[in-house]
Amino acid sequence: MIAFSEIKNNPQVLEFINQSESTLKALEYNEHGFRHINLVSDRARNIAKEMDLTKEEQELVAIAGFCHDMGNFLGRLQHHYWGALLFHQIFQNRMTPEELAIICQAIANHDKEEMKLNSSVASILVIADKSDVHRSRVRKENIKCLNNDIHDRVNFAVTETKLKIDKTKKIITLTIKLETKIIPIIEYFEIFTERMVYCRKAAEYLGYKFGLVINNFKLA
Repeated sequence: MIAFSEIKNNPQVLEFINQSESTLKALEYNEHGFRHINLVSDRARNIAKEMDLTKEEQELVAIAGFCHDMGNFLGRLQHHYWGALLFHQIFQNRMTPEELAIICQAIANHDKEEMKLNSSVASILVIADKSDVHRSRVRKENIKCLNNDIHDRVNFAVTETKLKIDKTKKIITLTIKLETKIIPIIEYFEIFTERMVYCRKAAEYLGYKFGLVINNFKLA
């Protein structure tokens, strides 16, 4: 199996990520670059480790997390499909068919309405990706004009996020600290309800419940 360290240093992967971040900046999307993908990759590996998944599964989910957004430079609306195809093109001769299928499916599945989960790797990637809300995702040039975009406003209002895995109670809890002086809590749900539903579905596949806590108030 190819090591995660090789994926992180692959020149094609790195260039696709750079180009994707540049494209999304031009489209005025929030940050989807190395901060985001490293966080998603690390968070996904930690979830897999907490759930006692195998070392191979931990490696696979870390790889999927690092590569999940690299197709954005080919088109935002279908970026999950582009990313899966690009990954297959680069690594088809360096992984087993099963490993390749698991990662490609996880990448293709992480951002679509008809999401159907069929692996732990895909499920964990969804949770790691959709739980990344934080003010560091707001581009510096947009901080002075937060009222122009609800995504920037919501992300900037969030000062801390944590994911906790309780294996005894079988619950995954996302805890958020949000500055209500910037936005009311209801604005969070205007853009994140669908993502939280994705997280709930992913947690259920893993045999867990999904909980959400905002400013010490349990919402789910």
